[in-house]
Amino acid sequence: MPLKAELHCHIEGAAAPELVIRQAQKYGKDTSPYIQNGSFVWHDFTSFLAAYDFSADLFRTEEDYARLADHYLTSLARDGAIYSEVFTSPDHAIRAGLSPKAYTDALGEGMLRAKAKTGIEGRMIVTGVRHVGVESIEQAARFAARCGNPLVTGFGVAGDERMGEMEDYVRAFEIAREAGLGITIHAGELTGWETVQAALDHIRPSRIGHGVRAIENPDLVRRIADEGIVLECCPGSNIALKVYESFADHPFPALQAAGCKVTLNSDDPPYFWTSLKREYDIAAEHFAMNEKALAAVTKTAIEAAFVDRKTKTALLARLNGPAR
Repeated sequence: MPLKAELHCHIEGAAAPELVIRQAQKYGKDTSPYIQNGSFVWHDFTSFLAAYDFSADLFRTEEDYARLADHYLTSLARDGAIYSEVFTSPDHAIRAGLSPKAYTDALGEGMLRAKAKTGIEGRMIVTGVRHVGVESIEQAARFAARCGNPLVTGFGVAGDERMGEMEDYVRAFEIAREAGLGITIHAGELTGWETVQAALDHIRPSRIGHGVRAIENPDLVRRIADEGIVLECCPGSNIALKVYESFADHPFPALQAAGCKVTLNSDDPPYFWTSLKREYDIAAEHFAMNEKALAAVTKTAIEAAFVDRKTKTALLARLNGPAR
């Protein structure tokens, strides 16, 4: 089994159905509209968001969040992952009635529990949400810059790509950059290549969340390859959300062949009936990647990780060490 690393996963969206059911029992909520036969149920982007929001609302206390992070990272480690970065949302913490710091520290506690059991390294990328607005994104950046949690190592912007303009977020990203945080931004998923180009022009990230629609512009693909921008690709998510009709249509192999740095990620895994393991299996089955090629994708992810040099060196040593 190839060792794995993940750079793109939303922590609230990583809650497994069985964990959500347990949380629903704790808070006296009925899961039947959203979970049937142990699987999330939705049919379009609106109903996906309804199921996501329902489940996210069942994580309310610090212990709830610690359990969520522990549960997810432990499951990743079971599937051969040695590194995990998750997107966190101060906006969600506030909706849940917690301070962003209490929420973040609780997630960090869960990561440390998982590491103690399995050895998996975890880090957090604080995210602002486009459809909540520029002010809240800048607040999220200030929080990320000042929170003092050593496991917070990156800043990003997620949410509905059709809202807002990249130049609106320059100030937020400058706050994060000055604090030494890694920079990533969602672009080129539900909207076309233009959002990827705007992100490179205005935000100057080292990584792009998704970025697959860049394939629609050959000059942009060359630029991504030349600048060494890492793409956080999520094939299972793209098929579930109908960005592409089938894996045969997915541009992952073409982007890789063009010299782009590509990684495999699960995004909101149980909602898209996937997991990091399944993403690697998809790459093997549909993109004709052998174990050596998959190991190279993991190496790309670790080299792009928002983590200190000492930890990165240790992770690369694990990757290059004797196979388990």
